[in-house]
Amino acid sequence: MIKNPFLLYRKIIRLLNLIFLRPFFKKYGKGTRIEQAYYFTPQYIQLGKKVLICKNARIEGVNVYEGIKFNPEIIIEDNVSIQQNLHLTCANKIIIKKHVAIAANVTITDINHPYKDIHIPIEKQPIEYDLVEIGEECKIYNNAVILPGVILGKHCVVAANSVVRKGIYPDYSVIAGIPGKIVSQYVDNKWTKK
Repeated sequence: MIKNPFLLYRKIIRLLNLIFLRPFFKKYGKGTRIEQAYYFTPQYIQLGKKVLICKNARIEGVNVYEGIKFNPEIIIEDNVSIQQNLHLTCANKIIIKKHVAIAANVTITDINHPYKDIHIPIEKQPIEYDLVEIGEECKIYNNAVILPGVILGKHCVVAANSVVRKGIYPDYSVIAGIPGKIVSQYVDNKWTKK
């Protein structure tokens, strides 16, 4: 008799990941687990060791858009935890460094759909892109949006429902709001409100 069917289910999913998914990724680290992905382009994705990606994640490298070619690179380093419903799209480069925790319903993109020509539908206009980098040990809370050109330093927090726009955010910062601003930062051995 099976004592805990949930544990058996997780072991089966882990085994299926290893057998069927691993060969298609640029890199698929030991102990990595993907649970019920929604949509992936594994040929552009590098996963470090012990990465957890929960259900309904969309992690997509965009290699062609409106006839323009791109070379997307998605790097997720060791011990990253991603909860359900991540929406990540990349035409250039997105790096999520070690020990990052991403809560549910987060959007991360290095792509912008500009609205320049009123005679062309927005989705048909050429996209713009910029590097996104999330530093080690960051925590991204529920429903946050990380946009092109964002570079988060080490151990940053992005508050729930925040929209973080292009900029460099230093280590040990707490970012909140729409648009996201630094509301607190650890400097000289103390927390300082901004």
